Amino acid sequence: MDQDTAEAMARPSARDRLLDAADELFSRDGIARTSVDQVLHHAHVAPATLYAHFSGKDGLIAAALHRRLDRWNRIWQEAIDAAASPAEKLLAIFDAVSTYRSRYTPGRGCAFLATSTELPDLDHPVRAVIEAESTLLLTRLNQLAETVTTNDPAALAGDVLLVHDGAMTGLQRGRTPDPLGHGRTLASRLIQNAIETE
Repeated sequence: MDQDTAEAMARPSARDRLLDAADELFSRDGIARTSVDQVLHHAHVAPATLYAHFSGKDGLIAAALHRRLDRWNRIWQEAIDAAASPAEKLLAIFDAVSTYRSRYTPGRGCAFLATSTELPDLDHPVRAVIEAESTLLLTRLNQLAETVTTNDPAALAGDVLLVHDGAMTGLQRGRTPDPLGHGRTLASRLIQNAIETE
């Protein structure tokens, strides 16, 4: 195999380059401020390629967010599986965010909340992905909280989610040195309190 062939095989597909470009630019600059031309230039593809794969900007937004959800789901489950106790499994959401940010485009906070703010239309193709992410958060946190306490696990799950959302906002503000670490500490106290009041 010659070098040109090896480089061509190692290079991401045009579809993946478009998703990578969209993820980076939408996260960094916002959806409204990022034009299709900017995505095309960043991905080094022709307009016809984007329309062939995604039918336009809205389809690209939804596909990029769906890929982010798949990655997030996998990384969070890995963090849960690696945790040693029920309490640590519930706290794994904070570890998973850190891992995600080290592997992929970190963004300025929660991409799902940011997209929801930028695209509030309930009929937009991206709404299904946003709803799926919310369902994943609520369902999984509730399941994990049930292994920690029998004393209102739904309330504990809601509290951990609120702290998580606050930590994600802290990342966007950029004023707290370690919002994820601080959020993990706060959530740990809530979990410990729930255990002690059993």
